[in-house]
Amino acid sequence: MPKIVELLFDCDNTLVLSEELAFEACAELANEILAKHNVDERYTGPELMVDFVGQNFRGVVTGMEKKFDFQLSDEEREGYVKEEENRVIATLEKKAQPCVGASEMLEKLAKSKKYGMAVVSSSALKRVQASIKKVDQAKYFPPNHIFSAATSLPKPTTKPDPAIYLHACKEIGVKPEECVAVEDSKSGTLSAVRAGIPTIAYVGSYHDPLKAHEVADMLVLNGAKVVMNHWSEFEECLAKIENS
Repeated sequence: MPKIVELLFDCDNTLVLSEELAFEACAELANEILAKHNVDERYTGPELMVDFVGQNFRGVVTGMEKKFDFQLSDEEREGYVKEEENRVIATLEKKAQPCVGASEMLEKLAKSKKYGMAVVSSSALKRVQASIKKVDQAKYFPPNHIFSAATSLPKPTTKPDPAIYLHACKEIGVKPEECVAVEDSKSGTLSAVRAGIPTIAYVGSYHDPLKAHEVADMLVLNGAKVVMNHWSEFEECLAKIENS
């Protein structure tokens, strides 16, 4: 296996406990959209997570359009995407917390100087920047090595499209097989795997042990090489990939 030189981290619920906070804000706006289009269905934050975890709000809106058979104009859709970004950032700036053990591991990796490190997310760039800044993780990543499927690409997309991982590798100057990704969702895992990047499945943000086990099995089924239950296991998981 090629030497691993770059570590690529998802942000939401991988580095920062932001997914639940974000989906609460998303659900409020999603319900406004549904009401405007005479759809009776309403979402709570957790319900929206079940349907759309790992996707950005553009993906959520597109998914709702398909599921509930209504159509937004491109202008309307982009307006909602911008509004969601503003609401979520305001929430994250107040309440975001790091995933348990993530900051400590980033500190250890930064001191070792063995690997480059980048963030590769579906979420809007400003949201990612706000999240890692709030939890004091921004210092571990070069500003130009924070990538967003919603913002960094010529044509916005969302995971599981591998485009954002391929873009990150190109911009950093590494081959996919020289990287390891850390992901917590099916869409994120598929994005990294489809880009040809060995992937660690992180399930430490799932509070229910049964749910964590279920998600771990699903992510391995979708191509993850190894499962990480806590950030303290990261080096062991990375070694398994490097030695495979």
